[in-house]
Amino acid sequence: MNEMISVVQTTLPGEWLEAEVGEWAFSIINEKIAACAQRNLVDSTYRWQDKIEYGPEWRIQFKTSIDKTEQLMTRINDTHPYESPQIIWWEANSTDQYLNWVQGR
Repeated sequence: MNEMISVVQTTLPGEWLEAEVGEWAFSIINEKIAACAQRNLVDSTYRWQDKIEYGPEWRIQFKTSIDKTEQLMTRINDTHPYESPQIIWWEANSTDQYLNWVQGR
C-alpha cells in the first residue's frame, strides 16, 4: 500500500436534528469532496471564552482522498455554524480495495 486516505473530523451543534446533520453531510458527499461520512452524538466538555462548557454535539468523520483534504476542510469551514469549528485530520492506512473506493476508482 503506497497511498493513504484522509480522515477529517468535525463537530456540529447537538441541538441540530439528525435530518439537518444528515443533509449537511449529504451535501458534501454529493459534491464528491468525500466518499463517506459517519455521524454520532457525543458529550463534549470544553473551554470557550474562559468558561467551561459541556453538552451534546454531533461528531462527523469524513473519509476522503489525500488530494481532496484541503478542499474538504475549506468546505467545512465555509459552511460551519461555529465561530471556531473543530476541524482535525489525519492520514490512515487502508486496504487497497477501500482506498480505490474512496478515490472513486
